[in-house]
Amino acid sequence: MEKLIEFRRYPLDRILDKLLIDKTTSKRIIWATDGYSEYGENYCDRFEITPGALAGINPVLIQPRAFKALETQQQRTKSKAEVFTPSWIVNKMVNHLDEEWFGRSDVFNIEKDQTWETETEKIDFQGKKWKDYVDRSVLEITCGEAPFIVSRYNATTGEIIPIEERIGILDRKLRIVTENTGSEEDWVKWAKRAYESVVFVN
Repeated sequence: MEKLIEFRRYPLDRILDKLLIDKTTSKRIIWATDGYSEYGENYCDRFEITPGALAGINPVLIQPRAFKALETQQQRTKSKAEVFTPSWIVNKMVNHLDEEWFGRSDVFNIEKDQTWETETEKIDFQGKKWKDYVDRSVLEITCGEAPFIVSRYNATTGEIIPIEERIGILDRKLRIVTENTGSEEDWVKWAKRAYESVVFVN
């Protein structure tokens, strides 16, 4: 599998410290697992994750849940109530939200068993406004790796999902922005509004 996250490269190298802040406590997020304890005491369950641990001289290779041993996944489920939702179920649930908003099904893709086929034509809003879709507020309260927001990889297989086939709420909003803006300035403005409309709590 290709590397999902490169903490030492732009833009993550500029914002990593901010990304590691827990918005509730204003402290850094914790490891919440002993899966990285082989790196030392500061990599255990209740210790904070530091930028140096992820991008320093000897960075830790963070694994998505799909690549962790089944026993580790089961232990996390028992100790932290951590579960993951397969991408095809995420797609089905986000499709349901869109079906209610648009008043019709199969807007972004057509479900096929445990996968989907992306609709490649520009989204037709049929009397609704694309700006309203982008501005629509969404709260995700159990995000973990945030597959309902962004779907960079398939949580079941670990395979990268190509940008044009992604299924998260923010993925869809950004597609709409791309399809309906004509300048870089306009795209940045509406992409920012798309980000501002999505709130997640972990």
